[in-house]
Amino acid sequence: MKVIAVIPARYLSTRFQGKPLADICGRPMIYWVYMSISKMEGLEQVICAIDDERIADVCKKYNIKYIMTRKDHPNHIARVQEVSCLVEADYYICVNGDEPLITETCIKPIIPNLVIREPYFVGAMRTLTDPAQVIDSANIKIAVNGQGRCLYMSRTPIPYPKGTLDIIYKKYVGVECFNKKALDFFVNMPIGDLEKAEDIDHLRFLENGVQLYFIEVESESLSVDTPKDLEYVRKIWDRQEHIDMEH
Repeated sequence: MKVIAVIPARYLSTRFQGKPLADICGRPMIYWVYMSISKMEGLEQVICAIDDERIADVCKKYNIKYIMTRKDHPNHIARVQEVSCLVEADYYICVNGDEPLITETCIKPIIPNLVIREPYFVGAMRTLTDPAQVIDSANIKIAVNGQGRCLYMSRTPIPYPKGTLDIIYKKYVGVECFNKKALDFFVNMPIGDLEKAEDIDHLRFLENGVQLYFIEVESESLSVDTPKDLEYVRKIWDRQEHIDMEH
């Protein structure tokens, strides 16, 4: 079974231009994401899916394998789909290029043990413990049933705590596993009303009858969507470096 990892990294991010090149402890963010994944066993290769020569220059500097993809992709799933047309694999593990805190503990649980022929998607989620993160629209919340099947995804807190406050909220983590059929299905289907309203790409699958599954992982991972997020990640990185030095 061939599994590859793809790191979509777009330069012209709406909220944070040049995000993949943001400095973290003297190295660009894309470097840390790539190095974290490259250490993992079971991956045939790791490829950055980029769209800008400035990112390409950094990839060359650090010997990072990359594919230059189209600039006009509307989302990361379409960018991964382009890679799937160039590199054949049974599964494509998508790790967002703005997840510098990602570890293999977030990736290994979502890799299947066998090849599935139907459109297939499984992602990672974690428990939210900070109430501020629950109401933050940048954090995509997930409602799942007891088997991990996704019922809905939203930027607002779901479920709404009308009947009880005893609710554990789950958050999407930027790690996903697709097969080629799922990627092709996605790019060939139109955007639906729910996807437009929530601005969540994955709702295209749900609106068209494709089941999504999420597996809970232990993670401190944070998507770097703003400069404020970047400062938070830098603090965690500095703290980890001090711990490593003490040992």
